[in-house]
Amino acid sequence: MQQRDSSPRIWRLKSRDLVLDHPIVMGILNVTPDSFSDGGNFFSPETALSHAMRMIDEGADIIDIGGESTRPGAVPVEAAQESDRVVPVIEELHRQLPDFVISIDTTKSDVARAAIDAGASIINDVSAMRLDPEMPAVAASAGAGVVLMHSRGDVSNMASYENATYARVVHEVLDELGSQLLLAEEAGVDRKNIALDPGIGFSKRTEHSRALIDGLEAFRTYDCPIAIGLSRKRMLTDAMNRGPLTLEERDQATAFFNALALRRGARIFRVHNVGVNRRVLDEAWQNLS
Repeated sequence: MQQRDSSPRIWRLKSRDLVLDHPIVMGILNVTPDSFSDGGNFFSPETALSHAMRMIDEGADIIDIGGESTRPGAVPVEAAQESDRVVPVIEELHRQLPDFVISIDTTKSDVARAAIDAGASIINDVSAMRLDPEMPAVAASAGAGVVLMHSRGDVSNMASYENATYARVVHEVLDELGSQLLLAEEAGVDRKNIALDPGIGFSKRTEHSRALIDGLEAFRTYDCPIAIGLSRKRMLTDAMNRGPLTLEERDQATAFFNALALRRGARIFRVHNVGVNRRVLDEAWQNLS
C-alpha cells in the first residue's frame, strides 16, 4: 500500500503557499455554453458564482474557472470573449472570499494575466504552455501556481484520439511534460510553483489513460505535486465494461479512480462533483499508513 508522505509538500501559489497535507479538491466551474459535461449550466456570472459557493460548502479547496471548451470539435474562443466570461466571476468570488484559492483554466496568456489581476492565483494550462509562447513569462512575473497538463494538438482536437499514438505512453508523457517543465523554469517559474497533470483522456485512448494511472508514481521523478483530472471522462465508462453510465455512476466511478490515483501519489483532484469526491478521498487518505 502507498504510504502517506512523511512531510507535507508545499505548492507555492501567488502570495501564499498551499500545504498538501490532505487531498486537494479542485472544483470545476465551466463558464461556457458548450463544455462536455455541464455546458451552459453555469454560463451566467450569477449562476456560476452560486455553483462555486456550493462547491466550496461541499469541501472544495480550489475553484478552477474556465471560459473555453476543449471538447472534440470545439470552436476556439477569442481571448477577449474568454476574459469577458471568466473575469467577472473571479472578481466577485475573490471579493466575497479574498483568501480562497482560485484557478484559471486557460491556454491564453492574456486571459491568464486578466484572471490573475482579478484574483486568481493558479494558471491551469491544459496545453502545458505549448499553445501560447507568452504564458511562461506571465506565470513567472505573477508568481502564480501552475498546472502543466499533458495534451497534444490544439483546443479543437486535444480531447480527441487524433494524436493518441504512443509506443510507451508513460515514458512519452513524462518526456513531453518534462520539456514543458524546463521551458517554464527557463522563463523564471520556480519548480515549487508547478504541479504536473498527465492529462487523462486528452489525446489518449482508454488503455493509455489506465496505463498512466497505474504508472502515476513515475511522475514523482520531477519532484512536483501530481494533479489528476479524470472526472466524468469516457475512460470511466470504458473501464466499467458496460453501457453508458448515469451521471451519478460517473461521479462514483470518478471518486473510485481518484482514490486509486491518491494511492499512486496524486494530491490534486479536479472534479465536477465535489461532495462525493471529498468524502471518498478523505476516507482513502485516512487509510494511507
